[in-house]
Amino acid sequence: MLSLIKLPRVFTINQVPKVFHEDGIISGYRHPCSSATDCIISLFQLTNETVNIWTHFLPTWYFLWKLLTVILTRDVWHDSFTWPLVVFLVSCCIYPLASSCAHTFSTMSTRARHICFFFDYGALSLYSLGSAITYSAYVIPDNWVNSLFHQYYVPVAVANTIICTALACYSRLGFPFLQYNRNTIIRFPEYQFPKFAKFLRIVAFAYPYLFDNIPLFYRVFLCVGDGCTDNNANVLHHTHIALAFLTAFLYTTHLPERLAPGSFDYIGHSHQLFHVCGIISTHFQMEAVEQDMVTRRQWLLTHSSPVAFADTLGAAMLCVALSLGIIFLFSLPLISTEGCKYLIVYE
Repeated sequence: MLSLIKLPRVFTINQVPKVFHEDGIISGYRHPCSSATDCIISLFQLTNETVNIWTHFLPTWYFLWKLLTVILTRDVWHDSFTWPLVVFLVSCCIYPLASSCAHTFSTMSTRARHICFFFDYGALSLYSLGSAITYSAYVIPDNWVNSLFHQYYVPVAVANTIICTALACYSRLGFPFLQYNRNTIIRFPEYQFPKFAKFLRIVAFAYPYLFDNIPLFYRVFLCVGDGCTDNNANVLHHTHIALAFLTAFLYTTHLPERLAPGSFDYIGHSHQLFHVCGIISTHFQMEAVEQDMVTRRQWLLTHSSPVAFADTLGAAMLCVALSLGIIFLFSLPLISTEGCKYLIVYE
């Protein structure tokens, strides 16, 4: 069947607009005005985005299977103690799916590229909130349970989610309507100050992760003696943390393609490795959280405040609504009825 389909041509970095350029990636770019059909066909064609797409699309189904397993094997409708895990697993399904869709359809136009990654950023922020909700319910060390930090931990994580979604979106084009609209894109800060834009994006992703992990870092690295929650899940937590920092390292350094531009255009560049390490890290995080939930259930039910709707499903739904509002606000100036127009210069 695929042999009967004409595969879209791929291009070099000099043939596509700067907004599509990736550091150290010289070839394998898709047409910057691809149709939706071309984008889908490119899933089965080797481009510099193909592995990016599949390394997040396939794990989506794995996390969906885990979510359905929890729903079908646990009494989630009546057992509120399982709600944080459900929220976390839903976020684990959403963020790789949003990422794979963003990488698939981002070459339909420059406007579409921005909008696609706005959704990607919102999904990552939701995943951060899902992590915080499970950490509050299952992971927080014994001697922090019901502390002042514990009481305000999820509300602060909710605020972080909204702020960081907005900051990540801002890092692409600046303020909607003020710095760009459907006719004029000044493109601050990404175009004029790409390093500053990348810095803002790293802050938008790193800050909520570091805040969410305060109780975990204290538990596994600093706490000694009674009340430190030393159990078998700690090994899994260590693995998750190591992989998370490796993921951040790959995202920020653009290695190995930075050392040999053009050598890793299709397979082996940092964004692919970043995807793989991120998914594996999430897997170990999920295993650790589940083990903490089972191991500590009775103690937490006795000593911790009951799991409430407002701090779990309610917080997640609030963040989804507000994040979608932010994404809509940043996307509105980019919505246009005009078709994509760009002339490819053939070499």
